[in-house]
Amino acid sequence: MAREELTRLTGNGNGECGKDDCPNVYRTASGSFVVQGDISRAFTAPNGEGLVEIPEETLREAFRALGW
Repeated sequence: MAREELTRLTGNGNGECGKDDCPNVYRTASGSFVVQGDISRAFTAPNGEGLVEIPEETLREAFRALGW
């Protein structure tokens, strides 16, 4: 899946986030979510899965964008 196929719910493209190197939440065409963040080592995820850590404010911004 290409980034262009996702709807970006967080970040306005200004500042450091314009470099696509900050936490973000995206929505897929099927309604699921893709989360971009720092790799977390809180525990070992099952094979085929990964853990990312994002700030609470990023999730709040995504919820606002969805009208939740």
